Amino acid sequence: MEVFQKEIKLSAKGRGFHLVTEEILSGFPEISNIESGMFQAFIKHTSAGLTINENADPTVRDDFESHINKMVPENQPYYRHTLEGSDDMPAHIKASLMGTSVQIPITNGKLNLGTWQGIYLCEHRNHGGTRKLVLTAFGVGRNR
Repeated sequence: MEVFQKEIKLSAKGRGFHLVTEEILSGFPEISNIESGMFQAFIKHTSAGLTINENADPTVRDDFESHINKMVPENQPYYRHTLEGSDDMPAHIKASLMGTSVQIPITNGKLNLGTWQGIYLCEHRNHGGTRKLVLTAFGVGRNR
């Protein structure tokens, strides 16, 4: 069994849902060494998340942002965690709803995503900055 793990930083992005599949893959070429296995991406932050969804039409990502903002609005009188700005507490809730990691099968050295699937960074802060991901790939090596 081969195991590869690396921490990468995603470039800073504005609030919204961003397709980051290629940014992840370019930072983790070790995936190509796995014939059959699993890939996991874990985000080391509490106000951003990861998910998988459509990679073709950018309006899907816009609709995600619109909907989650209606589900978890800012400036609610019951929020107590408010010292870091009106987007902070809602960002924590949204991150928990979206999740901190994704897992994807690796087949023949490539992520085995569906035709229209991609990995999203769900940035819930107005100015979240760079985001750290721990990437792990493990499985049967290609050169066994």
